[in-house]
Amino acid sequence: MVEPAGGTPSPLVPATGEEVAEVLAYALRHDERGKPRRGAAWEVAAAVLAEQLAAHLERANMVVVKRPPRPPHST
Repeated sequence: MVEPAGGTPSPLVPATGEEVAEVLAYALRHDERGKPRRGAAWEVAAAVLAEQLAAHLERANMVVVKRPPRPPHST
């Protein structure tokens, strides 16, 4: 359990393989500042590599967890 600033625990939920692949692909397509990498090859390579990495993590019995979505803000 993760304790947010409010003090109530926030349950972590397992991420699906598709979610893991999506996050990995984003990380491969963008640099550490969030700016897209140059070149069209990154799009294809990131998608293929992300799927392979997600499959490998699943075969290795790794569990990736995420926080539940935050409620929308009231503004």
